Amino acid sequence: MYDLNDVEPQRSGDLIPDGAFVKVAMAIKPGGVDGQTEIDRGLLKASTSPGSDVLSLDTEFTVLDGPHARRKFWQLFTVAGGKVDEKGASIGWNISKRTFRGMVDSALGLDPEDKSDAAQAKRRLRGLADLNGIVFVAKITVEPSKDPRYPDHNKLDRPVLPNEKEWRLVMDGKDVPPSPSRSRGAAAQAPAASQSPAWQQPKAQPAPAAGAPAWQRPAVQPATAAAPPSAAQHANPAGPAWLNG
Repeated sequence: MYDLNDVEPQRSGDLIPDGAFVKVAMAIKPGGVDGQTEIDRGLLKASTSPGSDVLSLDTEFTVLDGPHARRKFWQLFTVAGGKVDEKGASIGWNISKRTFRGMVDSALGLDPEDKSDAAQAKRRLRGLADLNGIVFVAKITVEPSKDPRYPDHNKLDRPVLPNEKEWRLVMDGKDVPPSPSRSRGAAAQAPAASQSPAWQQPKAQPAPAAGAPAWQRPAVQPATAAAPPSAAQHANPAGPAWLNG
């Protein structure tokens, strides 16, 4: 006998509005291919396209607050392979690195222009596995489907940085209007009923998702860019700042 009463009801298939600002947690889904560091064993995912040498980080994003809380979307980040630049470096990996740095800055409240020793120490990772579970402010976009058999889908537009006004507003639970990243036709727009951004229900001190690990608590209420890090955070080489509490 299967008791389905405890299963969460099916949610609407409506997309998160294009340009919404939300707080998300990122989880990494191991793909079975070893990365370059010890903690990245079995972490990467190989492309299934014939002849492709691309290795990716397979990620799942979960919205933490507001009317879109618990909504999920998925995204691959190139870690190696694919097209290369004039120096022979993977173009996709360079893009991914910039995104990952933005996630760290957003999660820890770091000014992106801060090049102090303390800030640089917080941006050093033992491996990509250290990004598993990171919580940050994100701008969401709607990616039009290239195949008519499949619907449009949400994806990460970019991490929102602490020097942007939307970052503080989201962290304070304030109402921030969506800012679409592209002009899209009416048919591709999410229905009007779903246009409320995920942070529209104000909370004085947003709490982490239920069951979130302890290290996520600083990410939910990060220090401002001006706040100096503790000596322990600066000296501890065991992992990223959010893992050190």
